[in-house]
Amino acid sequence: MNLTGDERLDYLLAEDLTIIQSPSVFAFSLDAVLLARFVQVPIQKGSLVDLCSGNGVIPLLLSTRTKGTITGVEIQERLYDMAVRSIEHNGLDHQLTMVHEDLKVVVPALGWAKHDVVTCNPPYFLTPSIEEKNRNEHFAIARHEIMCTLEDTVKVSSDLLKQGGKAAFVHRPGRLLDLVTLMRKYRLEPKRIQFVYPKMGKEANTILIEATKDGKADTKILPPLYVYKENGEYTEELKEILYGSPA
Repeated sequence: MNLTGDERLDYLLAEDLTIIQSPSVFAFSLDAVLLARFVQVPIQKGSLVDLCSGNGVIPLLLSTRTKGTITGVEIQERLYDMAVRSIEHNGLDHQLTMVHEDLKVVVPALGWAKHDVVTCNPPYFLTPSIEEKNRNEHFAIARHEIMCTLEDTVKVSSDLLKQGGKAAFVHRPGRLLDLVTLMRKYRLEPKRIQFVYPKMGKEANTILIEATKDGKADTKILPPLYVYKENGEYTEELKEILYGSPA
């Protein structure tokens, strides 16, 4: 494994997988892990696409839950390269593919209404200040709507999905109504929503939402997910998600 600059090889703890990370370029967050666990996927076969794929963490995690093919789409060349090398290092070239492209133009190449699942951990924030953008362009693009908007990601998800296919997003609670409105605009009916809380007594800081293309209106609010106990340790549910065991 050839690492560049400050890159490091980290373990995905609940899986027998490793991933290239860089503190100055990109390192995945808990949000990506939660999304990869939340989304419903076909077990034996199917076609999955991950938009805003970063260093490929969600495709890697999804590979442990499905035998279907998984394509990650990432616009930043450095992150795309990290993802490709991680996939090769884990011997998953036969199942996982990365595409270095702007998601707004990727649908013709990947196929209209062809896929079973689309996941997306999109940029959460609006356009950054010049200072923020200049300080670290990699972070700015990953976190802010510079290269794509929330509407772009929802529209492309719908364009990629076959009828009955599922689109799953992770975002901030403040964008919930925006997400629902955009999903319905593009024929994605929200079906499952889960709020994630840092600990009991605190406001939710993350939402997970899954929609079905051309689905009937019937939204289920799942039980809340708490990240930390009062003593600062992970909850048993989070330990199982992160480490593969409630112990």
